[in-house]
Amino acid sequence: MSKWLILCVVLSAGALMLHAADTVPPTPKKPVIDEYHGIKVTDDYRWLEPASSPEVREWSDQQNAHTRALLDALPMRADIVASLNRLYKTESISFSALAYRGGTLFAIETQPPKLQPFLVTLASADDPGSAHAIVDPNAIDPSGSTAIDFYVPSLDGKFVAVSMSKNGSEDGSVFIFEVATGKQLSEVIPRVNFATAGGSVAWNGDSSGFWYTRYPRAGERPDADLNFYQQVWFHRLNTPVSEDKYALGKELPRIAEIALSSSDDGKFVLARVANGDGGDFLHYMLTPDGRWHQITRLSDQISQAAFAPDGSLYMLTHKDAPMGKVIQLTQPLFSLGTAKTVVTPGRSSIDGFLPANGHLYIRYIAGGPSKLLDKSGEKSERTLDILPVSSVGQMVRIGGQLLFQNESYVDPAAWYRYDPATGIVKKTALIETSPARFDDVEVIRQTATSKDGTHVPMNILRRKGTKLDGSNPVLLTGYGGYSISLPPDFSVRRRLWLDHGGVWVVANLRGGAEFGDTWHDQGRLTKKQNVFDDFIACAETLIKLKYTSPEKLAIEGGSNGGLLMGAALVQRPDLFRAVVSHVGIYDMLRVETFPNGAFNITEFGTVKEKDQFQALYAYSPYHHVKDGTDYPAVLFLTGDNDGRVDPMNSRKMTARLQAATHSERPILLRTSSGSGHGIGTALDERVAQDADVFSFLFDQLGMK
Repeated sequence: MSKWLILCVVLSAGALMLHAADTVPPTPKKPVIDEYHGIKVTDDYRWLEPASSPEVREWSDQQNAHTRALLDALPMRADIVASLNRLYKTESISFSALAYRGGTLFAIETQPPKLQPFLVTLASADDPGSAHAIVDPNAIDPSGSTAIDFYVPSLDGKFVAVSMSKNGSEDGSVFIFEVATGKQLSEVIPRVNFATAGGSVAWNGDSSGFWYTRYPRAGERPDADLNFYQQVWFHRLNTPVSEDKYALGKELPRIAEIALSSSDDGKFVLARVANGDGGDFLHYMLTPDGRWHQITRLSDQISQAAFAPDGSLYMLTHKDAPMGKVIQLTQPLFSLGTAKTVVTPGRSSIDGFLPANGHLYIRYIAGGPSKLLDKSGEKSERTLDILPVSSVGQMVRIGGQLLFQNESYVDPAAWYRYDPATGIVKKTALIETSPARFDDVEVIRQTATSKDGTHVPMNILRRKGTKLDGSNPVLLTGYGGYSISLPPDFSVRRRLWLDHGGVWVVANLRGGAEFGDTWHDQGRLTKKQNVFDDFIACAETLIKLKYTSPEKLAIEGGSNGGLLMGAALVQRPDLFRAVVSHVGIYDMLRVETFPNGAFNITEFGTVKEKDQFQALYAYSPYHHVKDGTDYPAVLFLTGDNDGRVDPMNSRKMTARLQAATHSERPILLRTSSGSGHGIGTALDERVAQDADVFSFLFDQLGMK
């Protein structure tokens, strides 16, 4: 980098970015024409799709070098790295993914500055000092490249099955450990977990073995099908994996995603089968006679199920109940025909539930924040005390009591104990503390009106006394898909933004489940444009209320939220100054040709159906980039090992925008070789990514 350019960096961030456009690596166009339902579509950058191509690797390396040259030269980056290291690596120990089996409490412990979380046992939720490591990826792989995908203890707590994968790939094999000694058993089951359909394990009653999800082995199916056709197999401990037995799945669709769970006594095993990622499920039950029985169909619209201690099965259905209702099925047939409704639909959407002895704990979502109720009997109902504008996470029953996690935008997560005998909620010793306090921050619930008149809630985090004069840097985020809601959460990274005069906004868009099943349906398939309209309305409302202006407004999202970023920036390039998009989907006509894209068809649609193609083509970000447009500054982030969203999306979108933009603002691509979709990313890489994100945003929005 020339001395002149470095001087420009020091004197003016804008000058750096003006000069940046002159150094963009060239990207040749190699047109390919496809025809869909009589419409011809030209793709100039199809050649950037195959990651194994030396030409693509060279291009990607050049883009990385270009991005590094610009971001590393920003004068504030070193201070941002130092701040993030302080915030991330001095956070307290935290515990998540709790499980109680055989009188033993299991948890995933995160202990900065260790690079990866690890599996521990605890004497109780009141004694975090008793944590004893069972499986520690940091010891197994000091580089931080190995991560735990999931774990499942045996019902007596003597063994634990743990899926681990490398470099954020989510390509996980299952290892078995003795809990008392930490000793690893000899057998290793390959590829139980992957990014396409996930992975799962359920133990039998005497802990002699478990059922697990199995992807095809090499040679069993064509290479193109190795991440599909998930089945259920059974493994008996201390026997060769080659002797494992097939159990279920030959009749299931190519895009089946199976989740397994055992009844408390191990006599029954439930298989919840998702038909891709669109939110449709059916269920099979393994009974003591060794047979699997289908007990629900897709048309029953049942999304969640859980065994009660008495062996009955509770299910959440949305059939004729968009806000959800809970039904109870009993042994031995678990027949829907004899199901009893135990929770009728209410004004808020049922987000989750946990059956216990004589009690049913119900988590509601009310536009974003949670409510938690204890229902015992037909008429007895008690609302539990939780933090204001907060979310309730995992719920775990221990004996006759309930443990649940609760956090808000300004309060770190903590585990609470509820005793139904007294009605008292009390914080346990499993609490998180943060090096950043948010006492000076207030949370404002604001509503925007979308294009069709729908009211869309936003959560605005601002420092007390913030002036509404249109000058505040605002970072607006959203997701809007897969029935995934964005409840209140605590994040130390927001402290850096708020400390430098910024306002942080989380939008609860359609496509999520903040207002039930209808809210999701209005943002999927041919109605996906509603999500983008909602987001744009939120941005316009923030400007109208004088929180900010287009020159001070930035947006950030990832995955399906990356698609949101792409759609927003091409539909309203005038509305934003800067865009950060992580592992996003941008070519909606080609996405289904890649492994995980096939699972997304039930959420997005397919080009094979004319009406769905028309909807996809109407909003596909890649196909709506227009030459000569003044686009905002954009930073795309992706990972080489992403099995959920192929990095080709980020490569092609980067090339198209670089060729089209008329503004002097940069279009940058950052590709990480040590990460995937974000799951399992090592702490050091998270710091590096966020340092680049904040350096980019601070520079573009003129934040000091």
